[in-house]
Amino acid sequence: MEENFALKDMFSKQSVGELAEAVIEVHPAFPADKFCQGVFDDSWEGLALKQRIRQITLNLGRNLPTDYSTALDILKKALPRLEKQGFEKMVFPDFVEVYGLDDWDTSISALEFFTQHMSAEFAIRPFIARYPKKTLNQMLAWSNHPHPGVRRLASEGCRPRLPWGLRLQDLVEDPGPILPILEKLKDDHREEIRRSVANNLNDISKDHPDLIVEILEKWQDPENIDRSQLIKHALRTLLKAGHPGALRLLGISSSPEIIVENINLEPQEITLGEDLVFSFEIQSTGKNEQELMVDYLVHFMKANGTQSPKVFKLTQKTIQPGERIRITRKHGIKHITTRKYYPGVQTFQPQVNGKLFGKVDLMLKMK
Repeated sequence: MEENFALKDMFSKQSVGELAEAVIEVHPAFPADKFCQGVFDDSWEGLALKQRIRQITLNLGRNLPTDYSTALDILKKALPRLEKQGFEKMVFPDFVEVYGLDDWDTSISALEFFTQHMSAEFAIRPFIARYPKKTLNQMLAWSNHPHPGVRRLASEGCRPRLPWGLRLQDLVEDPGPILPILEKLKDDHREEIRRSVANNLNDISKDHPDLIVEILEKWQDPENIDRSQLIKHALRTLLKAGHPGALRLLGISSSPEIIVENINLEPQEITLGEDLVFSFEIQSTGKNEQELMVDYLVHFMKANGTQSPKVFKLTQKTIQPGERIRITRKHGIKHITTRKYYPGVQTFQPQVNGKLFGKVDLMLKMK
């Protein structure tokens, strides 16, 4: 894959053409040329990922039969003819989201079908928002579905704060309706489903931290490795924040008996695109063995001249009484799509068991 390839580039003239061909095979009256011309209009190159998906969806709607059920039947028959496509199939559940919100029964059945080929986690969310009780009841029933894609939708689709998805504000405020679904899926034999459960719990923890600690405390089973991994992944936001209850669940004290010293950055003046090498030492001052969760923060400069901290995971270590540990790592200050850098003072700071130690400034210059 080319270095500058973006996910949105998967939606190309080739992939859209393949979609048109698949539709024609089951519905010869489909005007493929008109459809493609509508998709690739003057705005196409400037469209982001989800905008491209929606542009394809809207042009499907303009060129398929106006009867929603008839259009869905065509798309259901066309889908198996696109076996070589992957993420490009997001168009199918998106069609349900755009055109099917007024027809719950037909649409929920379609999403159950489509999600077995490409996740419908975004498309289900407007249905939860408009029909919360019966949609969440359906998702609870889906937690027993034989297909893993449907079971994953039951968990992933109701995440209150799903990235890129419609925020489910009612579930942000009261996640109670979600919990029976997660309870059913917490020991699913598929890792991607257990991970989805953990992601959902992590979402909830941002608004209800003590509730999640209480739930995971009940779920603890030291002999169940999969459950332990789920719990740790579900706690990741709370662990970065140093939540005492979350740390306690992993056998980690929120008041470690240590000192952190000899914090060093090389270089202390850096140009965007370069690597920073940092090091620091941890000295135990306690009389007993301690579990340490070692992280670090970079307080990034913002456009308004203030700083905003970002926590980065490092390592988990056991330290003996009187022992000294040296930590050395590399951190790239490089362009990423999820962060905009601003020149000026950035600040590095170690964090151990949620407790902050010392600060060292770094000067960032732009190329």
